[in-house]
Amino acid sequence: MTATSWNTTHPWRGVMVATALPLDGELSIDHAVYAAHIRRLLDGGCDGVVPNGSLGEYQTLTDDERARVVRTAVEAAGDGARVMPGVSAYGAGEARRWAEQAAEAGCGSVLLLPPNGYRADERAVRAHYAEVARAGLPVVAYNNPVDTKVDLTPELLAALHRDGSIVAVKEFSGDVRRAYEIAELAPGLDLLVGADDVLLELATAGAVGWIAGYPNAFPASCAALYRAAADGDLGTALPLYRSLHPLLRWDSRTEFVQAIKVSMDVVGFHGGPSRPPRLPLTSDTEALVRAATEKAVADGHH
Repeated sequence: MTATSWNTTHPWRGVMVATALPLDGELSIDHAVYAAHIRRLLDGGCDGVVPNGSLGEYQTLTDDERARVVRTAVEAAGDGARVMPGVSAYGAGEARRWAEQAAEAGCGSVLLLPPNGYRADERAVRAHYAEVARAGLPVVAYNNPVDTKVDLTPELLAALHRDGSIVAVKEFSGDVRRAYEIAELAPGLDLLVGADDVLLELATAGAVGWIAGYPNAFPASCAALYRAAADGDLGTALPLYRSLHPLLRWDSRTEFVQAIKVSMDVVGFHGGPSRPPRLPLTSDTEALVRAATEKAVADGHH
């Protein structure tokens, strides 16, 4: 493994890839291909993986499938601490059970959305995270107010951190200004880049990790980009960022799952189909993704 930046005491730091899930023609999970993909990501310089996130289409999985995906990831990674499963669920009880299953599998941390079946208030959000934290694993909050309609504001994140419920936040709001307010209100809370297309901005603002989408297709180049940005080496990071940004911005679009899978197919990895309700990209959209991916390959990214 070449993931030299991995932090054993804070295993949620570094480049944690939200893994796409390989499906066959019958839309069944190909666990052998998934295991090989995880090994490829780690060999390419990434630090760990995040199964059962939205990129992993967790909402479409049965309970048995979801549990087996975690076991496959742990076995493939060779060290469960490198695995941060998504444990989001409608209720805190179910999310806690997924966190307990992750602990039993030997995972190092878990990723958790706020309650997202309705617009939960602060009291409900804090109770939700407190319940899941009782499973015993470090909890990384996932702030995605666009999709969940629940905004983990800097003030609320600070409260969750004071509660002892979270150790870090995957920040997907797109508002890079929040990085500074989070650092002021909760200086002990780790900031993780949550959207690929603000990687450079949040890394230079102090983020200590990246829960990433596009390393699924370009693990080595994305790992090099993150490390240069985190080190403040803008001479290296900025050209990489500009070159990859036509792809990175797809991570913030509705079709991000299908787009990343198309890019994986183009570079010779197995992206494959997605389960409904996600549909294949339109021909025009797929052509845009393919063209951007082919240009990245021509530019030497891998």
